Amino acid sequence: MTPPVGRTRDRAVETLSLDAVDTRNALSATLVDALAAALTDCAADDDVRAVVLTHTGNTFCAGADLRDPPHPDALVGLLRQIVALPKPVAARITGHVRAGGLGLLAACDLAAASHTATFAFTEVRIGVAPAVISLPLLPRADPRTLARYYLTGERFGPPEALRLGLLSATDDDADEALAPLLDGLRRSSPQALAETKRLLTARVLETFDRDAAHLTALSARLFSSDQAREGMTAFLERRDAAWVV
Repeated sequence: MTPPVGRTRDRAVETLSLDAVDTRNALSATLVDALAAALTDCAADDDVRAVVLTHTGNTFCAGADLRDPPHPDALVGLLRQIVALPKPVAARITGHVRAGGLGLLAACDLAAASHTATFAFTEVRIGVAPAVISLPLLPRADPRTLARYYLTGERFGPPEALRLGLLSATDDDADEALAPLLDGLRRSSPQALAETKRLLTARVLETFDRDAAHLTALSARLFSSDQAREGMTAFLERRDAAWVV
């Protein structure tokens, strides 16, 4: 089987590519475990200065894999691992980001996207809430803008993602947007990067420590509800859910 996470390295930057194209890089138990293992390797490797998280196919991540979802604790662990990694993690996005994929994006320290990228918090449309992914999102995102997209499930583009605080840069070409960020990281001391990241992520990690158990329980309760079953069935059958008016 093809590994669900590809790995390449260039000038001390390790690129991890979500490579489960058949499922639009949905967060399955297998993908979450593979990404966590790759990040553990990066953390332990002194030759890795920074990590880029990107994707193959036209979707960065479609959210949770409804047919093979990861355990909520595993997803919390992955998001926290990205935030706490002692090396900067930058997202590179050229396609669609939905639901749980936005949790991955928010956990990253930096993010660059092409103008073809699109974003949506689709949880409310299938009867659940963006519970676990709120752990990195709520401390970092603009509250008023976040409220609109959390509550409506609307799709939005890179300019709104910049305003929301999800992106650091955007350009016609994601690599052009990412290049100055990686150049800065390559010019920076590993010790300084680790300690500066620690300063930047302290509040986010406090949120994980305080709220993870509650939000994991909320996610489990909502996913087992009647409305979630209807919402997920409607999604898989490509029809409106029963509550649509």
